[in-house]
Amino acid sequence: MTTDTQRPRPGAAILRTALRRNLGAMAWGTLLMGLYQAGETAFPIALGMIVEHTMRDGRSLGALALSIAALAVIITTVSLSWRFGMRILQKANTTEAHRWRVKVAACGLQPVARDVDLKSGEVLTIATEDADQTADIIEVVPLLISSLVAVLVAAVALGLADIRLGLLVIVGTVAILSILSVMSRRIGSSTQEQQARVARAGAKVADLITGLRPLHGFGGNHAAFGSYRKVSTEARHQSIVVAKVNGVYAGTALALNAVLAGAVTLMAGWLAFAGRITIGELVMAVGLAQFIMEPLKLFSEMPKYVMIARASAERMALVLSAPPVTTPGSGRPAPGADLDIDCVRHGSLNKVRFQVAAGEFVAIAAYQPRAAADLAAVLAVNVPPDAYEGAVRVGGQELADLSVEAVREHILVNPYDGEIFAGTLRTNIDPSGTSGSVPEAVEASLLTDVVALHRDGLDYGVRDRGANLSGGQRQRLSLARALAADTDVLVLHDPTTAVDAVTEQLVARNVAKLRRGRTTIVITSSPAFLDAADRVLVLDDGVITAEDTHRNLLANDEAYCLAVAR
Repeated sequence: MTTDTQRPRPGAAILRTALRRNLGAMAWGTLLMGLYQAGETAFPIALGMIVEHTMRDGRSLGALALSIAALAVIITTVSLSWRFGMRILQKANTTEAHRWRVKVAACGLQPVARDVDLKSGEVLTIATEDADQTADIIEVVPLLISSLVAVLVAAVALGLADIRLGLLVIVGTVAILSILSVMSRRIGSSTQEQQARVARAGAKVADLITGLRPLHGFGGNHAAFGSYRKVSTEARHQSIVVAKVNGVYAGTALALNAVLAGAVTLMAGWLAFAGRITIGELVMAVGLAQFIMEPLKLFSEMPKYVMIARASAERMALVLSAPPVTTPGSGRPAPGADLDIDCVRHGSLNKVRFQVAAGEFVAIAAYQPRAAADLAAVLAVNVPPDAYEGAVRVGGQELADLSVEAVREHILVNPYDGEIFAGTLRTNIDPSGTSGSVPEAVEASLLTDVVALHRDGLDYGVRDRGANLSGGQRQRLSLARALAADTDVLVLHDPTTAVDAVTEQLVARNVAKLRRGRTTIVITSSPAFLDAADRVLVLDDGVITAEDTHRNLLANDEAYCLAVAR
C-alpha cells in the first residue's frame, strides 16, 4: 500500500528544478559570497595579528605597513565580492521568478482548464508572490554555504589559538541550528496557510469588483462586503500568527547567537587571564565573537526561508501538476464549415438543437438569461464536451475530436462582459498587432466617436477595466475587438445592452454588413439585431421553440412580441 510519504512531492521537484537550472549562477555567487564572508572573518584575525606583532620586540614600520596593506586588501575583497556576488544571485533570482510566473500564468490561461479548486485571484497570487518566494531558494543556498564558510573559518582560527574556543563555536552553531530547524517547520506551515487565506481574499476582491454593479442593482453589496470582511479577517488573523511565529524565531535566533558570542568572549578572556592565549589572540577572539554574529544570524535565518520557499513551491504545484479537466482532440475544423448543435443538455439547456449554415447570420432570442450564458459557455468550449450530453459539431466534426486552440481560432465567443485591459484603444482592439481590419471594426462598432473625441485617437490611454470609459464605450470597444479578430464563426452575447436604441440600430446594421458571408450568431433580445439577422431562433426553457424572421415572429408570436418589444 502506497502512503502519502512515498508519493513524489511536486513542490520539492519545483525547488530541485529551480536549483538545477541555476547551478552556474549559484556556483559563482557562492564563490563570491564565500570570499565576502571569509574576508569579514579575516578582518579580526588580521587585527589580532597586527596587535600581536606590535607587542613583540624588533617590530618594524615596514611590517606594520604590510599589515595595513593586508587590511586594505581584505576590505576591498569584502566590498567587491559582496557587490558582484549579490548582483549575480539577484539576477538569477529575478529570472527564475519570471520563469515560474510565466509558467503558472500559462497554465491558468490554457484553453483547457485544470482540475484544481482555485479561483482566478488565487492563481494570480500564486503566479506572483509564491513564484517570487520559490525563486528565493536561488539566493538562500549560496548564502547558507557562504555563512557556513565564515563559521568554519572562525572555528579554525579560534581552534588554532585554543582548541576549546574552536569546539565552542562548532558545538554552539550545531545547537543553534537544531533548535531553529524545529521552529522553522512551524513557520512553513503557518506561511502556507497565510498564503492560502490571502489568495482567497484576493479572489473574493476580484469577484466583488467584477460583480459590483449588479450587486448594487439588487442590494446585495452589503452581504457581499460582509462575506469579504469575513475572509479578510481570517487572512489578517493568520498574518498575525505568522508575524508572531517569525518574531519568536528572530528573537530566539538573535538571543542564541548573542549567547554564543558572549560565551566565546568570556572563554577567551578567561584563557588570556590564565595565560593560555596571547593578547593578540584575545583581540582576535573578541573580534571574531562580534563578527561571527552576522554569518550566524544569516545562517540561522536560512531554514526559515527554505521552509517558506517549500510552502510556496507546494502551492505552485497545485496549479502546475493539476491534470486537465478534459483531454482535447487534435483535429482542426475546416474553414467555412457549418455549426450543428445536436441535443445538448447542460445547465438550463434541455436537449437544445439547431443548425447554422456557413455564412449565415442567426440571432437567438433567449428568454432566460441563464440559458443564454450556458449556450455561450458550451460554444466557447468553457465547458468540456464530456461534461454535457449531446454534441456540438463543426463541419461534421465533434468538438471532442478537435483541438481547443483550433476551435477557438475558428469560433470566437465574445462575452457580454468582455474584459477591458490597461493600455490603449488600439491594443484593446488588436492585442497581437496583426489584425488588418481594425479601421473596419472601429467603424462597424461605432467606436469612431470615442476615437475622434481624443487627440491621441486609437492611441488614447485606457485604464484597467476601462475605468475611464463609459459602459457603452466599453461594450463597443469589446465588440470592435471581436470584429477585428475576423474569425470564421463569431458568437456575440448581448453586445449592445449598454448603448442607446439609435446607436444599437446602426451597430446591428454595420455588423451584419461587415460579417456578410461569414457565420455570425448573436444571442440577444435586441430588436435591432433580431431584425438584422437572416433568421431568429427562440430559446425558451432550454429548447428551441420557434424559428422565423424577426418580423414574422412579431406578427404571429405574442410571447415573442412581449419578450423582445421595447
